Amino acid sequence: MSATHFVILGNGISGITFARHLRKGNPHVQITVISGESPYFFSRTALMYVYMGQMKWEHLYPYELQFWGKNRITLKQAWVTALDVDAKKLSFDTGEDLSYDYLILATGSTPAFYYWPGQHLQGVQGLYTKQDLESMEINTSTHVNRAVVVGGGLIGIEMVEMLAYRKIPVTFMVRESRFWEQSLPKREADLVHRLLKEQDIDLRLGTELKEILPGVHGKVRAVRTSQGEEISCEFVGLATGVTPNVAFLKKSGIKIQRGVLVNSYFETSAPNVYAIGDCAEFEYAPGEGRKNIEQVWYTGRMHGETLAANFCTSPQPYAPGVWFNSAKFFEIEYQTYGVIAVEEGDEIQDFYWEHPSGKIAFRMQMDAGGKILGVLALGFRLRHEYFDRAIREGWSGLQVISTLHQANFDPEFFAPYHVAIQKSFQLQFGVSFPLPKRSLFHHLFGSSS
Repeated sequence: MSATHFVILGNGISGITFARHLRKGNPHVQITVISGESPYFFSRTALMYVYMGQMKWEHLYPYELQFWGKNRITLKQAWVTALDVDAKKLSFDTGEDLSYDYLILATGSTPAFYYWPGQHLQGVQGLYTKQDLESMEINTSTHVNRAVVVGGGLIGIEMVEMLAYRKIPVTFMVRESRFWEQSLPKREADLVHRLLKEQDIDLRLGTELKEILPGVHGKVRAVRTSQGEEISCEFVGLATGVTPNVAFLKKSGIKIQRGVLVNSYFETSAPNVYAIGDCAEFEYAPGEGRKNIEQVWYTGRMHGETLAANFCTSPQPYAPGVWFNSAKFFEIEYQTYGVIAVEEGDEIQDFYWEHPSGKIAFRMQMDAGGKILGVLALGFRLRHEYFDRAIREGWSGLQVISTLHQANFDPEFFAPYHVAIQKSFQLQFGVSFPLPKRSLFHHLFGSSS
């Protein structure tokens, strides 16, 4: 009798995490991972560092090449053209077919384009895949006097940083009135604005792309904005978000909205077919402050871990806990935990501290009774475990601030700003608590306030 065959479509963080944990829990099943993008799993978040010359492509592989054979995980590089859920069969662009007992859809995202005139000109692209990185290398290698990046999300600011590193002048077009308007309160957005200005980035807030204008030989020569301004450029980065990569499933009969609809056990509408990672859309959001589609690296990992555990032990619904996200762009570390309201409200107690340099900030929001709701930090790194526990256990803001030194992340490399934050909190809320003794860092380098 042949072993149960698990086929994983997609070799990103969610698919590979599932494969690894399934193999750990079950040495007998057959596992096949399929990707048309790359034969091997790589760190997608590090693509920008390859372009910037700080890493080589082979540095993006978290596992040595012999890892896959050792763990009996078969890798296949091919593009899927059709899925027959009744026959439990995938068809590939090579003309081959592959049968499965269980299918795990982990196909990730694809850049979201909005049908602008000229968006298919040479020199216009998004940034998500290995192929996108290769295209960007070609499109910016010669004769780029100016680049335009459209879209103020994380991919947008990464593209801006990549181009700036190559000393290519950049115009950064953001539709909203401030940077990350849906995620950052005004003071943090202003901090980021100052950073971009220091980097000589031409930031255009409240500006939308109207069309992309052609030059000779099908290449881009300019963009026209919603204000009617024409900006000459030889490269356009479209970073207006991503959408679940599910177009190839539209004729499969599997229920799809924006992504593949799943319940809290990652089950789709088709028997023995599951979806995890960016392509999965929960029927109901999996917790307070969370969304139906979670397009974040660490949630993809959690999806893979949870689904693998469900096959190896007793099934448990996905329960991700406290919302968390982090990123790094230019010199700024960004972390957020829990729920942060970007606009002021009477029901929220808001504490904000900013370093005199104007490059480091800390915000904590509390409910009317003083219980912590969320934290946002810019410019320095804090410990995930500390804030995850504080929010889960419903600590008071006073308890959080008075023990904030416990949240310091590797003080050898990150200055401990907790004393200045604690003093500011005491002043704003008229409370007192003993401050921790001055650290060796303070004795050697002075106060960070």
